[in-house]
Amino acid sequence: MSDSPSGTISVAVSHTCVDKDDTNDLHLPQLTGSEGGSADDKSHDQGDDWEHDPMNPRNWSPAKKWIATSLVSLYTFVTPLASSIMAPGLPDVAIKFGITDPTVIALTLSVFLLSFAIGPLFAAPLSEVYGRVWVLHLGNLFFLAFNLGCALSPNTVSFIVFRFLAGFAGSAPIACGGGVISDLFAERERASAMALYSIGPLIGPAIGPVMGGFISESVGIQYVFYVVIVICGVAAMLGIPLLRESYAPVIKLRLDKMARDPEKTPVGHPVAHHKDKWAHLWTDLKRPVILLTRSFICFMLSLYMALMYGIYYLMFATFPDLFSKVYHFSIGIGGLAYLGIGFGFLTATLFGAKLSDKIYIYLAAKNGGEGKPEMRVPALIFGSFFVPVGLFWYGWSAQAEVHFMMPIIGTAIFGFGLMTTFLPIQLYLVDTFTYAASAVAAASTFRSLLGFAFPLFGQQMFATLGYGGGNSLLAGLAIIIGIPFPIWIYYAGERIRAKSSLTR
Repeated sequence: MSDSPSGTISVAVSHTCVDKDDTNDLHLPQLTGSEGGSADDKSHDQGDDWEHDPMNPRNWSPAKKWIATSLVSLYTFVTPLASSIMAPGLPDVAIKFGITDPTVIALTLSVFLLSFAIGPLFAAPLSEVYGRVWVLHLGNLFFLAFNLGCALSPNTVSFIVFRFLAGFAGSAPIACGGGVISDLFAERERASAMALYSIGPLIGPAIGPVMGGFISESVGIQYVFYVVIVICGVAAMLGIPLLRESYAPVIKLRLDKMARDPEKTPVGHPVAHHKDKWAHLWTDLKRPVILLTRSFICFMLSLYMALMYGIYYLMFATFPDLFSKVYHFSIGIGGLAYLGIGFGFLTATLFGAKLSDKIYIYLAAKNGGEGKPEMRVPALIFGSFFVPVGLFWYGWSAQAEVHFMMPIIGTAIFGFGLMTTFLPIQLYLVDTFTYAASAVAAASTFRSLLGFAFPLFGQQMFATLGYGGGNSLLAGLAIIIGIPFPIWIYYAGERIRAKSSLTR
């Protein structure tokens, strides 16, 4: 899924958009676009002409900005919806293709996340070379085609291949969406637009299984993908005629090419832009790996985020078995069990973000008004206590087969803890690392990989340990990684940052 957490990532990346140090080095669209382009592009500006140019996306009318924001939000809604909409119908997928191995059944769901982890590493630099809008359009159209392939697949192999390709194409809005928001809105105006953009990744994974459960039960699992196709088609019919390019360097490059006066065309710039695109792509691909392998702080925070995301998708893969066999829910009613996590996400969005801001502002005021990355950590510690509580509650109530609302309440507590910890982790990465967007990309890729891997062994683990023992094991990992390490960062993080060449 990318899902819910993917929405908060966009928020975090948007904060990096105003960092000039990153802009000159990274060549990432989320960074370069927000301030009107890289230093190379700015060298061709004539004074302040671009700031007042009506072609500048920052100068578009409010109506045009909000139409663009709404369309990008629609694109971003479809992908996390599709990542989870088939979860309640996994038993039907197994029957349709004759799958008996629980690992293969889980793979049909989670393989989407494997390519979803890889896609942004390509989509983001491509959007810098060719612009945001066509990466978004083509990603949506390919996503439509690959979901049609899922619906019409004759066997397991073709179904898994199309799910993999759908995840790759569907990552485009996650990679580019935050950049579009930063292209259109100055930092002081960005909060409302980012809130609208974040609705899709937030509610998509929560309502997807609710829809998928009733659709699978009533008309069949293949119609789950037809629903996704219809939404993609509606998004394309609205987006292609209405959505305009928002990435300033590409807009200015196109204006340069259209200039009739040769003296107004910067000689060699288009050639250099074309020549550098593969260098930019290679730089963007390798930098997250460097940060993960050379920064212990980045690795551990990314590991904790990835652990929670893996557990999240493990729940998606094991809910159908639990609620159908233990609580005897139909496939349609079983989809409602996912609303617990969605409620936790929504509560965390309303409460967790405000708490994080208040703690940061309070600690910065005590420090003479100067904020530090470590001031993000108390909110992380607060949220990290809810993760194991939710897992213990969910696991042992399911093990005891008490009323079905009890495990759902446990998943809501877990969902609250997951979202409450995601935001401070991302903000700490943004505040700490010179290559902030690469640090966020590293965490995003890492978590999607674990989101892919965890469901593959979930059934076997719960069959051996039971729901209580299995979730207790996961809760223990969350305690070991998620509580003592943030406390250590709070006290030692500043000293570690001072010694590292990768941090600010």
